[in-house]
Amino acid sequence: FRAEIKEGFTWLWSHTLLRPMAIILGLLNGIASLTGAVFILFAQEVLGTTVFIFAILGTAGAIGGIAGGLLGPKVSEKIGSGRSLALALFVMPLSTLLIGFTSQWYIVWVLVVIETFTAVLWNVVTVSLRQSLIPTNLLGRVNSVYRFFAWGTIPVGSLLGGGLVAIFEGPFGREIAFRSVYFVGAALGFLLFFVATRVLTTEAIDEARAAGANNQ
Repeated sequence: FRAEIKEGFTWLWSHTLLRPMAIILGLLNGIASLTGAVFILFAQEVLGTTVFIFAILGTAGAIGGIAGGLLGPKVSEKIGSGRSLALALFVMPLSTLLIGFTSQWYIVWVLVVIETFTAVLWNVVTVSLRQSLIPTNLLGRVNSVYRFFAWGTIPVGSLLGGGLVAIFEGPFGREIAFRSVYFVGAALGFLLFFVATRVLTTEAIDEARAAGANNQ
């Protein structure tokens, strides 16, 4: 088992595109979990949602996901893989920033729909890319390592999100503490956008696809 995991890790780490993509996704999920950890309390105390309104708010992710699944391939084909990833990496922190300033639940609902749409757009591009680049006999091993990078940061981000509230609550109050998590998440997201878009370009993706096709 250790030999197989090592083989998957070695292959992924040596790939010039999938390695940074896995790291970027890990950072992206870690940043998202900052706000995810406090979303319920943010909705209750800042947006003032009832149980019923919170249930409606929860439908935003489903609607955005369905729209992303249906339209994501068309968007990717229209503007290119690299620009699709750049769009997702920009819209997600922008939505996070706007949510941090918002006090109306219905505005948050719209922003979550948009954010989830772009998150699925990211998946449409990257999952299909991984499947085309990873050799069939290594697909399970490499994907398991890739997901370790992608999901391993989520509990860390959740812990940091709760820690930020605990730090800011004393001097600034609970509302500002909850909003601050969104502002920190947005700042980190925009920083990631500027770094990631230099790596995940359409040209780099096309070159990796061509190299993968030649190797197969």
